[in-house]
Amino acid sequence: MIRHFARMRYVLAFLLLAACNTASPGFRGIDATRITIDGSTFDVRVRELRAEAIRINAEYAPRFGPIEGRAARAMAQVSGCRVARVSGDQALAFGALDCGGGAPPMRYKGHVEIECFPIGGLAPEARHPDVQYNCTPI
Repeated sequence: MIRHFARMRYVLAFLLLAACNTASPGFRGIDATRITIDGSTFDVRVRELRAEAIRINAEYAPRFGPIEGRAARAMAQVSGCRVARVSGDQALAFGALDCGGGAPPMRYKGHVEIECFPIGGLAPEARHPDVQYNCTPI
């Protein structure tokens, strides 16, 4: 009986970890694009004028504030649209996209990994709207 319980504990732990980057119901069936912004790694999915960013790396994030801007930049990079509004928490963020009246152009599709670094001398922590990023597939 004890061995059975020990095995079940490992199966349960595996299932919980496997669900960490599972798409929410509105984004199921859409391939994720993996993108890293300022040390935060997200799986981003886009459907019509909405985006979802799931943070998949382990990092200390006591509040949504520092993660919100990174998630917005990740959604903008993947969709090619401006992110008008972001909601969510440290692990899962949703974005409303402003694509100028049409569907997103989708810069990256499918299983692409992208890494972005700030350029222009401004620190990303400054939360300055003019911080620009150089993003490249890896």
